[in-house]
Amino acid sequence: MQKILPADPKATYLAAQAEIEAAIARVLQSGHYILGPEVTAFEKEFSAWLGVGETVTVANGTDALELALHAAGIGPGDKVITVANTVTATVAAIHATGAKAVFVDVEPGTMLLDVTALETMLTTIRDPKIKAVVPVHLFGQMVDMPRLMEVAAAHHLVVVEDCAQAHGASIGQRKAGAWGPLAAFSFYPTKNLGALGDGGAIGGSDPALLEKIRLLRQYGWRKRYVSELPGRNSRLDELQAAILRVRLGRLEAENGRRDEIAKRYLAALKKLPVKLPVVADGRTPCWHQFVIRLERREELKTHLEKKNILCGVLYPVPVHRQPAYHDVTVALPHTEQACAEVLSLPLHPGLTDEDVARVISDTQAFFA
Repeated sequence: MQKILPADPKATYLAAQAEIEAAIARVLQSGHYILGPEVTAFEKEFSAWLGVGETVTVANGTDALELALHAAGIGPGDKVITVANTVTATVAAIHATGAKAVFVDVEPGTMLLDVTALETMLTTIRDPKIKAVVPVHLFGQMVDMPRLMEVAAAHHLVVVEDCAQAHGASIGQRKAGAWGPLAAFSFYPTKNLGALGDGGAIGGSDPALLEKIRLLRQYGWRKRYVSELPGRNSRLDELQAAILRVRLGRLEAENGRRDEIAKRYLAALKKLPVKLPVVADGRTPCWHQFVIRLERREELKTHLEKKNILCGVLYPVPVHRQPAYHDVTVALPHTEQACAEVLSLPLHPGLTDEDVARVISDTQAFFA
């Protein structure tokens, strides 16, 4: 029996194989491999799709978040608020600037940053070292950005959105990544918009900040071999940019397929003793993951694996309980409960209707 994978970029790429091969051939024939016309074109196309002024591509999503924070003035001694039920990369990027991550709990339903808890923290602590907040749009769902922007403005915080799992999620007509002054994206292969390797980008509408990021991503060069700033090497290559241009043209259709699958899951699993994803009013997810919650997670996961249905756990250990960042003084009950219960069922555009039916029937069989 064929395996059903939780994230299968191969299926997505095969669907666009001819277009991707043509894009790769175009790059090879051009002789431009670093920061050439494909990167320039993708940056413009992604900006137009996102609805922001500019995009600067970089080597990966972690660099995107770090460079965005750095450009916004975050550095040693500062503190940045974020959540702990995220991939370690979010916190690694904060620490790479010299700042320290401060964790806030999540909403028990959506598992996203709790803006009420954020406001309470800021009002209670009143720590002048807290300079920024990184809302993580998790599983393709969006944080309550209208309210978060109000709270951030009242407390003079920089907002840098972590959109690694939110390519196409929106509140009203405004996409994830178009709310704060800067937003970080990852193009890791399993993302809704994925490359054939690593890649990342920072989107925004502040020309000065984005120009600073352009310098930082390549040694601080405005003029070649002359460093105006102490930058680094964090460049998206031409091959990945060309592939992303193909994938961007297919993103809306692929997100539509994700939505179809999610709706089938929601309808078929609603009577089971599991917590289904919560979508807040007015928000449109892009369904990067379909995450259910249950105490018997490991049992269900093992049951499905025996049926060649592989599931993911994003994320089993909250960051504040991991060895590198362990902090016994931090208590995040909703975060810790979520990490103990979450299970991602397979959801990607490469799934057939038969695959989805198998996932549903074998999940139902576990509870029968």
